[in-house]
Amino acid sequence: MSASYSALIGARDLAERIHDPDWVIFDCRSDLANPDFGRDAYASGHIPGAFFMDLDEDLSGPKTGTNGRHPLPDPAALAARLEACGVGNHTQVVAYDDAGGMYAARLWWMLRWLGHHRVAVLDGGLQAWCSESQALSAAIPEAHPTPSYSLCLQPCRVDVDTVLAHLGQPDMLLIDARSPDRFRGENETRDPVGGHIPGAVNRFFGDNLDTRGCFRDSQTLRAEFEALLDGRDPSEVVHQCGSGVTGCHNLLAMEAAGLSGSRLYAGSWSEWCADPKRPVATGPA
Repeated sequence: MSASYSALIGARDLAERIHDPDWVIFDCRSDLANPDFGRDAYASGHIPGAFFMDLDEDLSGPKTGTNGRHPLPDPAALAARLEACGVGNHTQVVAYDDAGGMYAARLWWMLRWLGHHRVAVLDGGLQAWCSESQALSAAIPEAHPTPSYSLCLQPCRVDVDTVLAHLGQPDMLLIDARSPDRFRGENETRDPVGGHIPGAVNRFFGDNLDTRGCFRDSQTLRAEFEALLDGRDPSEVVHQCGSGVTGCHNLLAMEAAGLSGSRLYAGSWSEWCADPKRPVATGPA
């Protein structure tokens, strides 16, 4: 079996293995303000052999009005989508986007949720690929479906009731990945209520990246997250954001820093604030 990647992969390493039959690449480009952006960008040119994963159709489930803007899909439906693209339990999966891993990290986490550990995000995304003078293609790849994908769901997510039950308790540290202004309750344009879950601390996902849009080195990430943890074990960390997308970016950053075991509250702020009975905090942490 070829080398295994479980967090990040560089553009050069991907280029060397792009024709490996045991590897499958997914283009996860998206734009929260433009639902057609991802498909249009994919059609214009993508990493050769990559399949497209749509944030709303593939990486999210049906919305009820109370379960957030990007609720998790049914695991079996996600597994079926992976099978159709040729992903088996031992396939090396690589996800990429053009937004610093903002959307690719969602697929990374979801595969980890299914029990799939051979999955990595392309560090620096499409920009890093192009900076290495690698080609793009508009061709739709031929899929070679796998016969079955065995699910082994991992306890790496929490629901809203769990968050509510542990609110203010020392055994849970909520880390909110949204921008500082949205965390404070300012400039809220995506959700009907501004603010954050009481007790949460803010770690803007963009702080995980350097000026090139690549993840910062593991030592720096580890030091910054350990300062947030303040002696806590990573297993006590629950990540969240607006709708369960950028929270995965902080999860990936912790994994890259060697701090494994944190979990995701996938419903995040968009689910939390849908019920007016749940408490809301504003201002800095």
